[in-house]
Amino acid sequence: MCFDYSETQEHVASAAKKFAEQHIRPHIMEWDEAQFFPVDLFKKAGEMGFMGILVPEEYGGSGLGYHEYIAILEEISKVDPSIGLSIAAHNSLCTNHILTFGNKTQKERWIPKLATGEWIGAWGLTEHNTGSDAGGMSTTAVQEGNEWVLNGAKNFITHGISGDISVVIARTGEKGDSHGMTAFVIEKGTQGFSSGKKENKLGMRASETAELIFNNCRIPDANRLGDVGDGFIQSMKVLDGGRVSIGALSLGISKGAYEAALQYSKERVQFGKPINQFQAISFKLADMATEIEASELLLHKAAFLKNEGRKMTKLSAMSKMYASEVCVKIANEAVQVHGGYGYTKDFPVEKFYRDAKLCTIGEGTTEIQKVVISKNILK
Repeated sequence: MCFDYSETQEHVASAAKKFAEQHIRPHIMEWDEAQFFPVDLFKKAGEMGFMGILVPEEYGGSGLGYHEYIAILEEISKVDPSIGLSIAAHNSLCTNHILTFGNKTQKERWIPKLATGEWIGAWGLTEHNTGSDAGGMSTTAVQEGNEWVLNGAKNFITHGISGDISVVIARTGEKGDSHGMTAFVIEKGTQGFSSGKKENKLGMRASETAELIFNNCRIPDANRLGDVGDGFIQSMKVLDGGRVSIGALSLGISKGAYEAALQYSKERVQFGKPINQFQAISFKLADMATEIEASELLLHKAAFLKNEGRKMTKLSAMSKMYASEVCVKIANEAVQVHGGYGYTKDFPVEKFYRDAKLCTIGEGTTEIQKVVISKNILK
């Protein structure tokens, strides 16, 4: 068993790090405070292959696996987690859903635009009254001839305003029936399809989050992904991979906060010596470093299973749950190591602290991960 990065992983991690330093770091606080979603940045990310990481080369993607995916997300999220979040959502949710469940015509129609960053993707499952209880959704799709008519709204949707294309799951059967929902692809500009309220968030503020609204929105049956009634089952499979991406985002936050705390502990002098010479600080750093290693190992085991096409629901939930809870803890401790300065916007840890919390909520809360894990171990 080899734990070293492969040559490909080293290459993509280095490219992502350079991209983040050149195109993201100079704008972090500007984008955060203005809640500005930098569309042009994602076009540049597309040129680097970061918008189609898992997409085969035949569709314009990078043709990489989940180990490389983790490496790229980690490096970008170490600099700005909100950008890492948007790249994760675009790749693992919208693009991956079409790639996994679309037919050849659908893939050829939409995937190249997504993989190159020409289009930005959104994915709509969550609604105002159905977060963890996604099966209780109210948005409906009714078939009329060779068309479907959608009515309802989706909430907390990444790229809900700027997205050029959305994969949306709507109810086509009875509420609560896991085989009563279907997935559809809807392009921006479709009549009856619009964006609603943009959320004013604690963190991840450069990653756009908004409503999707459907008012007698008509789309052709050709925009349906897979069979009628398979939408929810598809979504659960998509989320298996999505949890690895949120775990990678969490890992990047952990490493970014830890490295900032480690550096500050070397520079900050109290009572005549650097604060890392005090056991109270050195033990915090020891805990951080250990938890980062554990997060990384869990994530790459889940990635290994995914790459091999093996069942990884339990491991993806474990890795997402652990890495996200750890990143909140590490960001909190990083602020503590910085003391009063950690509470100011002059140092990066306050932003890691704000951004981290989303990781325990998005793409399945910690509590939902425990439901998934317990169901799998109690079978």
